[in-house]
Amino acid sequence: MHEATKGNRLPSWETTVEFVKACGADPAAYRERWERASLTVRSASAGDPSIRSGALPARPPDGLAASATGAVHVAIGSQEPRSSGQTSASAPPSSDEIAGGVQPVPARRGRGRFRLTRPVAAVVAAAVVAAVTAVCIMVINRGSGTGEPGSDPSGGPSNAALLPAADCPVRPTNPPWAPPAHEGDSAAFIGDIKLPDCTRVGPGQTMTKVWRLKNIGTVPWKGYSLHRLDLPLRPDQCQTISDVPIPDTRPGQIVDIQTEVTTPRNAGLCYVRFKVMDGAGQVAFPGGRPLNFQIIVG
Repeated sequence: MHEATKGNRLPSWETTVEFVKACGADPAAYRERWERASLTVRSASAGDPSIRSGALPARPPDGLAASATGAVHVAIGSQEPRSSGQTSASAPPSSDEIAGGVQPVPARRGRGRFRLTRPVAAVVAAAVVAAVTAVCIMVINRGSGTGEPGSDPSGGPSNAALLPAADCPVRPTNPPWAPPAHEGDSAAFIGDIKLPDCTRVGPGQTMTKVWRLKNIGTVPWKGYSLHRLDLPLRPDQCQTISDVPIPDTRPGQIVDIQTEVTTPRNAGLCYVRFKVMDGAGQVAFPGGRPLNFQIIVG
């Protein structure tokens, strides 16, 4: 970690995950930044015969599950508690999914390290330090769990009005960890089947939104639903029904959940969030980020 912050070497993704967790943030939000830094290092060292390419890690970091297609998905509900320095690995939108198949940073034979030229070292150092600084500033601003300015404790900015289109995709934060309502219950977000994040839609149009989830726990989902958080609705917001039914889903099954979305007349970013509710009407995964959709109107 000392060498990483000095810029002598880029830390592995596993080390970066622990660094981000120690600052109280979600590693998934920083994977793309790490991949860009890794690409810079690999490009700079491509002509050095002493640099050998590495292999993909045997398994992804805690809270991430790799699919056969190489995509990595983040659980929106977790049944395992975490220590005080960790955050929930829950995740909603496809914009927060992580592309797999990236080789880790090559290492020199022997001690497993390498030296970069000064210009490249400066780039890597800037990327690492900027990432760590951004995480820690975010944690400081979060304070005692009251959320970032303009946000709420459920893990994202409030939807009191349309956001600027430039804010898409919104990167939601994690709510405080909490166990699922039913022991053994757990869910994973698979993808946006229809109306992916940051799709541009005209005002006053009605479209179908479809999410795909997987029941990765041991509890059958019977009578579950998605409950919209920003109620009551106003005319300048995207219109949906308040409770979207989830078809009954057995453990191990994948389910598609759909709802009709009507855009308002106003231009901007329509960011709408839902929480999974069980058959009794209680939040199924209080420690997980809301499931959301975010579309650009105009």
